[in-house]
Formats: sequence, structure tokens, C-alpha cells
Amino acid sequence: MTAPESHPQRLRVAHLNPNTATSFHLRPDEPTRLGIATELGVDALTRLDFQGQVRAHGSDGWLLTGTLAARVTQPCVVTLKPVRSDIVEPVRIQFSPHARAPEGEEVEMPDETVEPLGNFIDLTAIMIEALSLGLPEYPRAEGAGLAAPQPDEPAADTRKPFAGLDKLLRGKGGES
Repeated sequence: MTAPESHPQRLRVAHLNPNTATSFHLRPDEPTRLGIATELGVDALTRLDFQGQVRAHGSDGWLLTGTLAARVTQPCVVTLKPVRSDIVEPVRIQFSPHARAPEGEEVEMPDETVEPLGNFIDLTAIMIEALSLGLPEYPRAEGAGLAAPQPDEPAADTRKPFAGLDKLLRGKGGES
């Protein structure tokens, strides 16, 4: 990451000033971007930039707002040719000590913009999650598309599906 001393990757909540916003700017170096690309299953991650601020929200919560900008290369879902995409995603997460992580096998998912507040706010994890949510699900190369399927045989007349059933039941279906 760029200048980890001046731009920490994790913010200790106890050290945040509730009276002023704490700015952050993460710009991972090439080996870190390569690791993130491998983790997310993309061919390349040539640019990744996450910046914003964390400020007090309410009496005991924190609000993170920022912007994620990235350039990724993924294989086309049709031709497997490389497809380059520019991603710009707004990020807004509210951290609350009253929010709880879901427990159990079948649970209703809570509001996805509210996260439990722990001792740290992990900016790197938030950046990677925002990137994974912003990736194109089905990247397509310019002009790539699927041709309409051609029917193998003419469509059967489905208006009278039991039209020949009486002949079969009387033994006149062509067999003796």
C-alpha cells in the first residue's frame, strides 16, 4: 500500500476523533493488486484507488463514505477475450455498536449498509468487498453475442396434445 504510515489500512475506533472526519486514501502497489486480482479471480487489476472519510454518526456510531475507482481485466463470457472495465463505485457504510452479525443457518439478512462496530474499521477489507460487488458479472467483448438457437425440428402442434391418443388406444397407431 502507498505510505502505510500516513494512510493506515485499519482505523482503531478508539483513536478516531468524533469532532472531525478522518480522511483515508488507499492506493495498493502492484504486488498487492496482483494478490487482490488472484483472490477475486480477475485477470488483471491495473488500477485501484479507494478514498473517503470516516466521521461520527449519531451518538455512538461511525459513517464511512468514499469512492472506489478501479480498472480490471476479465475474460469475456462468450469469447474469453480480455475485457477491460473501469469501475467507479460509491461506498457508504454505517458502523453501529447495536448491529449484530446474523447467527444460525437460515436468517434474514439485515440492512447491508449497517455493519457491527468492532475495535477496528478495516479499510482494506471494505475496499476489496466494494470491488468484488462492483465487478461486472458477465463481461462481454465488443460485438460478442450469442446467436439465437436454431430449432432442430419443426415445432409440434401443441394445440391438441391428445389428438392421436384415441388411435393408439384402439390399436390403430401403426402397429398391429
